[in-house]
Amino acid sequence: MKTNDIFPSKYLKAADLPEEGSQTFTIEKVTVEEIGKDKERKPVVHFDETDKSMVCNKTNWNTIAKVAGSDDSDYWRGKKISLGRAEVEAFGEMVEAIRVRTKTSKQAVTDGDDEIPF
Repeated sequence: MKTNDIFPSKYLKAADLPEEGSQTFTIEKVTVEEIGKDKERKPVVHFDETDKSMVCNKTNWNTIAKVAGSDDSDYWRGKKISLGRAEVEAFGEMVEAIRVRTKTSKQAVTDGDDEIPF
């Protein structure tokens, strides 16, 4: 068994994504939730394709804003974003994290009826 099987989470983890490349998700909504033992309020991005959502840090928020063309999450619904794994430094060690990709060769952001490649 794997850790995710024994300790399931309602939030996406890097291990939930493909080891190579990225996976595309459509934003359903963004909420603010109390996360962790200290109940810190953080933005959470929910997707159409999965019941799992992504706790959004400032780096990913800013990347989604760039991809979506707005830093107002009210306008992110229906936008497609690509998520991938990345090695990042956290608390003095290297760990795997989720990062929003700014572009992929096969992806487009949907804006109404038009597709805008990026």
